[in-house]
Amino acid sequence: MLELVFSALITIVPDYLYRRYQQGKRWGHEITLFNVWYELRWGLTACAILAVTLITVIFYFHPSTRNVSATFRTITVLSDRVGRVDEVYVSNNAVLTAGDPIFRLDTTRQEAAAETAQRRLEEIEASLDLITTEIAGAQAQLEAADADLRQAADDLQRRLLLAERSSTTVSEQELERLQTAVSRAESQRAAALAVLDGARLRQSTVLPAQRESASAVLREAENEIAKSTVYAAVDGTVTQFLLKPGDIVNPILRPAGILVPKVTGQGRFVAAFGQISAGVLKPGMLVEVTCASKPLAIIPMVIDEVQGAIAAGQFRPGDSLLDQQDRARPGTLTALLAPIFPKHLENIPPGSACVGVAYTSRAAELEAGEITGFSAFIARIVDGMGIANAIVLRAQAILLPVKVLVFS
Repeated sequence: MLELVFSALITIVPDYLYRRYQQGKRWGHEITLFNVWYELRWGLTACAILAVTLITVIFYFHPSTRNVSATFRTITVLSDRVGRVDEVYVSNNAVLTAGDPIFRLDTTRQEAAAETAQRRLEEIEASLDLITTEIAGAQAQLEAADADLRQAADDLQRRLLLAERSSTTVSEQELERLQTAVSRAESQRAAALAVLDGARLRQSTVLPAQRESASAVLREAENEIAKSTVYAAVDGTVTQFLLKPGDIVNPILRPAGILVPKVTGQGRFVAAFGQISAGVLKPGMLVEVTCASKPLAIIPMVIDEVQGAIAAGQFRPGDSLLDQQDRARPGTLTALLAPIFPKHLENIPPGSACVGVAYTSRAAELEAGEITGFSAFIARIVDGMGIANAIVLRAQAILLPVKVLVFS
């Protein structure tokens, strides 16, 4: 409308004034409702062309969007395992700080496993104490076997010396008996040594390994018990939380609720512009937005980042070929907006729907002398055309309460 009024002022109005005062034609006489097109055809044609041109230039270099939102992230409240809820610590819409417990799953099975692992660990500790006594006994048996072996070897050696001096003094049967006794003593010593080595091996390797294994099982059970209590990771408000003791929680199919983090510091808005604005939108451009949750307020922002990809072009490999004509919407260009004055975002709830206008500015290029002459003149005119969208945006901010509360 503003563009049309401006175009009419410099096209239709001069044409009418020329017809009225230069040619002497009067409205209602020579100029009537039926011949107005013929009489003012030059002004009407120029007005239409100029209006279309102005609207095209304004909306191209100063793009507007109705898709601006104060996006925020949510955290799903769920446990690390499937289980039945044993205790609930908070209620729906409760304000939590990081580390506050939310709910706890039943840990009967995990506590039984921890108790079993604890008893096994105590049993192994007792075995480590007992193995010292076993080693001492095996050492004593080895010493006794050594003494028996020495005794049998001494008896055999004496009988052999006597047999060398006089063959009639010692019989062959007695020598064989003494040799058998020596062999038996050697076998008993080897058996006692094997028992001692086995006891030492159990003390140094087997029982410590069993103790570490039991400790690992105990730690695993205690870890499962600790993970059974779900805590708040960040400060925020828990919502859609209607969990009761006895409910089943599944980390894949059945979460417990949603945690909305507390918004602190400088937030960012997400705006979706048409793809035709891809050549105009640049980081650093000024953007003005107005939100339904804070009417009659214009919030100045700046484009912080322009997403390099358009979401409508993404695909996931599947079992069928993609056909481009199946995509219903062409997609939009996503821009991230940061507020110039963060205090202006107060009292704007996350998720608010807003409208916005971006303004092209070549002031830096003009001051640096990069744009000169006629191009500089055109650039100043194009930059100044943004006032039309600024007026429209402020009109929307003023009429929004009336539109929503009265005419909706």
